[in-house]
Amino acid sequence: MADPRQYRPEQGAIPTQPGVYRFLDGEGRVLYVGKAKNLRARLSSYFQDPAGLSDRIRTMVYTAEDVKWVVVGSEVEALTLEYLWIKEFTPPFNVVFRDNKSYPYLAVSLGEEYPRVWVTRQEHRKGTRYLGPYTKVWAIRETLDQLLSVFPMRSCTKGQFNQARRLGRPCLFGHIGKCSAPCIEKVTPEEHRETAMSLIRFMEGGGSKAITTRRKRMLEAANAEEYETAARLRDEISALEAVNERNVIVLNENLDVDIFGIAFDEIEASVQVFYVRGGRIRGQQAWISDEIGGLELSEIVSNLVLQVYGDVKFDDVVAADLAQYRQILGDEMAHIDYGVLDVPESDPAPWERGIPLARYLPFERGAQITGRIVFYRMPILQAAKRTLDPRVFIHDVVTEQLASALGRPAEEIDYLR
Repeated sequence: MADPRQYRPEQGAIPTQPGVYRFLDGEGRVLYVGKAKNLRARLSSYFQDPAGLSDRIRTMVYTAEDVKWVVVGSEVEALTLEYLWIKEFTPPFNVVFRDNKSYPYLAVSLGEEYPRVWVTRQEHRKGTRYLGPYTKVWAIRETLDQLLSVFPMRSCTKGQFNQARRLGRPCLFGHIGKCSAPCIEKVTPEEHRETAMSLIRFMEGGGSKAITTRRKRMLEAANAEEYETAARLRDEISALEAVNERNVIVLNENLDVDIFGIAFDEIEASVQVFYVRGGRIRGQQAWISDEIGGLELSEIVSNLVLQVYGDVKFDDVVAADLAQYRQILGDEMAHIDYGVLDVPESDPAPWERGIPLARYLPFERGAQITGRIVFYRMPILQAAKRTLDPRVFIHDVVTEQLASALGRPAEEIDYLR
């Protein structure tokens, strides 16, 4: 093992500004990445009496043979750079929370012309909205079956959809009313997409509103002696209530929140999170880590937040939003492209206040003026964490950038308004 005294930097050589540091072994491999408000104070703590260090940190300090640091402008920049280095180098001594199993999600492919809904354990496709995770796959399959009777939309694979389109004949779900049969154009792409968005809104907490609206329409239909319509709406209400009853009301119905429970000792930590939407538990997930030796609760939470929210669903939210706008705006967006980077590749311009969330880069292609919107993942996620609904915040950033590129007011194109 190396002697930390051989590579300990001089006290006066370490800056007191915020920064990110790396411990490296003799071959230059990154062993540990950390951030600090005050680099001098933090790095000095690693070279104190070894008896005061946790087993994990003590092993890391005696395995390393060098320490390097980068000074940054703020704590936010330090968090951003720490996240990027952990993702890039996968340091063995950084805490990693391991999910103890894969969970099922309800997926809606908003990136397709006719969105599809299905149950999956994978969460990586661009342009797809993932709802969940849920604890029991059989329960979400039963839920989906009930939802399709109210929100009849495509649930078949691309191959099955194309085959039905060639034959000009829908599948069984199209005949029994659990699919609106877009394969034979019984509905327009816009109508089918609205059905998909209605399903998403219901699952994200709009259950009470959907039931209230249908109950009002049912009474109106009964008063008008339209009994078949009233009976259909009654059945839809029953199905929606059955879905809602699967979730226990735990908080005010207007509250959307992720509730974390953390239990830890000097050796390991266990984390449970409950996803509450519209006052109901919509999903649950668990992680464990046996690499937390010596960490304070604040450091455990910091690592957990980075892992849970660092890159979760961000690309999918942006892709789904832009796919929706392409459907709505059509040719207006024909010459606008987009990309996602973790952080800006250049310093902020004089007119930008701090790190920008996104940039629109116009350029000429022949006689045509086109452009590219670049969204910066980490700055947006950091800002989104301070809001009540991060997904809505990301949507607002996408809308504002797109409106700016099109030269139109954001409220004029925002499909959520």
